[in-house]
Amino acid sequence: MKNKKPQNKNSFNQYWIYGGIILLFMLINVFFGSAGYQDSAATTPSKFFEFVKDGDVEKIEIINKREVRVFLTRDAELKDIHRNTVSTSLLSISNKAPNYKFEFGDLQNFENNLAIVSRENNINVETNYVTEQNYWGDFLISLLPFILIIAIWIFIMRRMSSSAGGAGGQIFSIGKSKAKLFDAKSDMKITFKDVAGLEGAKEEVQEIVDFLKNPKKYTALGGKIPKGALLIGAPGTGKTLLAKAVAGEAQVPFYSLSGSDFVEMFVGVGASRVRDLFKQAKEKSPSIVFIDEIDAIGRARGKSNFTGSNDERENTLNQLLTEMDGFGTNTNVIVVAATNRADVLDKALMRAGRFDRQIYVDLPDIRERKMIFEVHLRPLKKAASVDVDFLSKQTPGFSGADIANVCNEAALIAARKNKKSVGKQDFLDAVDRIVGGLEKKNKIVTEDEKKAVAYHEAGHATISWMLEHASPLVKVTIVPRGRSLGAAWYLPEERLIVRPEQMLDEMCAALGGRAAEKVVFNQISTGALSDLEKVTKQARAMVTVYGLSDKVGNLTYYDSSNGNEYGFTKPYSEQTAETIDKEISLIIENQYKRALKILKKNKKKLIQLAELLLKKEVIFKDNLEEIFGKRPFQKK
Repeated sequence: MKNKKPQNKNSFNQYWIYGGIILLFMLINVFFGSAGYQDSAATTPSKFFEFVKDGDVEKIEIINKREVRVFLTRDAELKDIHRNTVSTSLLSISNKAPNYKFEFGDLQNFENNLAIVSRENNINVETNYVTEQNYWGDFLISLLPFILIIAIWIFIMRRMSSSAGGAGGQIFSIGKSKAKLFDAKSDMKITFKDVAGLEGAKEEVQEIVDFLKNPKKYTALGGKIPKGALLIGAPGTGKTLLAKAVAGEAQVPFYSLSGSDFVEMFVGVGASRVRDLFKQAKEKSPSIVFIDEIDAIGRARGKSNFTGSNDERENTLNQLLTEMDGFGTNTNVIVVAATNRADVLDKALMRAGRFDRQIYVDLPDIRERKMIFEVHLRPLKKAASVDVDFLSKQTPGFSGADIANVCNEAALIAARKNKKSVGKQDFLDAVDRIVGGLEKKNKIVTEDEKKAVAYHEAGHATISWMLEHASPLVKVTIVPRGRSLGAAWYLPEERLIVRPEQMLDEMCAALGGRAAEKVVFNQISTGALSDLEKVTKQARAMVTVYGLSDKVGNLTYYDSSNGNEYGFTKPYSEQTAETIDKEISLIIENQYKRALKILKKNKKKLIQLAELLLKKEVIFKDNLEEIFGKRPFQKK
């Protein structure tokens, strides 16, 4: 059970002051504005004239020509009819209060009637004319417009503050940091146990958390805490999840924000927010600051400013560099950042003393994928036939986010089919859905187009079956899915290094679709667009990146540091460019001729496979074994 901070119910509120002032004005208005005569008895003009005839009236006061206050004689106050009109208020001690009051219509008529009654009864009634002004009421009314303007201004400012994220929304505190604070009392419940895989990255980050919890263990040997750790990896590999685990594990304040939170339309705001962020972190040191997507502000600074104006992003980066390792730097603040664009970060940000540790978060291998599947399968009602090892083998190249998406899609597919549990086929359908897109069985495809697609996909399957280094085939389909009219699914081998023969075999298999159309129909179509795009990129990488061309030589024109930021010049001459173009074209044409040769040799089996595909629409590895026999290059 969490210990909540007890709230002080008797805490002072400034609104009590405002309420007291208003109440004081009301009391003054009541007792002094109208001389405290509110409790006088009401009567009518006809009864008043009866009192005059009886000689009970001593004097009257005509107030503002609309109201009459009646004062009785002392003998009249002793009569039973008037006994209840005698005032008993404190005000009546010093000044006699009126016994009656009433309002009349026309003053001239009232005066005439009073004169007639007085003359007929030989009675003289003292008449006084009084003009009263409510000074406090008039003063409050004059202040009312100003009070309304101030109240509306306060309301608007508070609305701006709440809608723009606390203090950062107010115009006077726009330079304040937008970082969200997590500490031991926060609701962050993610720990390192919830992060599957990433064993190496977890060890590095866990050591930083351990240093903050038990610094003497390291300082006793003369060691110093690293000032920063940079998490680098592809999207969806778990960098932000790892940072959330740090927030859940650390017993120190943890500030979390995005790189874009420093960016604002006003000049100097980014640097001001950096200063405020580190000021807050130093006040609660030891602490951790996590900046997600740091490339938003950490991009390499240009050597020359072409715009001729002030670069707000560079000012923010300069302030961050100073705070991380400059004069007066507090070593008890650790900065953890994440990015998938480490190649564009500034070199000054990457040096030792700022981000001392660069932790690479790679795509999970088959063992780590199994661990990630086990985490995401916990909340699912899965069938007994679901094999985690099988799922991890069917998802090469998938990130942690992709695996989470597979599990969620499988559950949705099973629910769509009204199943009680999520089965093996649901996971396979989910993989197809994510990789290939949504299945479109109602798409209008003519018989000729369907036949061309079937032979195209059969060509891919035939070439990949015949080549040693091509990826093993899983299934082939001519059901439209996503933007494609058909697809061949492979299970690529997870390689850390790739040799030229492996790349050439994959290129030949990719060109098998167009080659099949040429062999069977003696025509080609636009259906090979994605294949040609893939092959061209591979061939260009072989020549210009990996140095696998004999004519170009052992050269690479790939710049990992992204030094040529503006790309105004090419790193090679026009003659070399011509050589590169010829080499790329030669590699692709050789593989296309190779695919034609293989398909002409196995044309009957190609036609048999295409006809089977037209009949079933989806065929699997077993169907290919029936036509071609066992694959001669089957690996263990």
